[in-house]
Amino acid sequence: HQMATEINLKGEDISPAKDGGILKEIIKKGYSNEKPITNDKVFVHYVGTLLDGTKFDSSRDRNQKFEFELGKGSVIKAWDIGVATMERGEICRLICKSEYAYGENGSGDKIGPNATLIFEIELFDFMGEDISEGKDQSVIRRIFTKGEGWAKPSDGSIVDISLKGTHENRIFDERKLKFTVGEGLLKDIPEG
Repeated sequence: HQMATEINLKGEDISPAKDGGILKEIIKKGYSNEKPITNDKVFVHYVGTLLDGTKFDSSRDRNQKFEFELGKGSVIKAWDIGVATMERGEICRLICKSEYAYGENGSGDKIGPNATLIFEIELFDFMGEDISEGKDQSVIRRIFTKGEGWAKPSDGSIVDISLKGTHENRIFDERKLKFTVGEGLLKDIPEG
């Protein structure tokens, strides 16, 4: 029995410390080169099993996709790290040691202390953070490189920006410009 478990523990080590804590194996390749980034809302299906094959949770059984904001710590570490490596349409298997899952406490009555878990995850879609006033997805923000410090420009501040507008993966506007915050409409920039 020990031999069978060893054979299943394969995949690329994607843990930041390269400690074998998260092993990833791609089952089905994705169809886009784009990967989700921190703060993106991601939509997945998953099946979670213990090393002995016992299923402890499945969004597929509930027939409801699971959504969460990536990189916010709202899910186990292995998910924040693993899902960030996936493309739309990809299905992968993550083998997660307890320090990247539920640790020495386990979770509920199904996941014991220090349990290594296996998740099969399918990434359906992801999108940036909806920062529109009406939460109608008219303005979606994605932070590619986080800024430094806490200061944010207020109305009247002069800012230099690089702007890239896309719609359905096609770029319709890309330019660098300087403008005064609060007067963006004068420069042909959408509000927000």
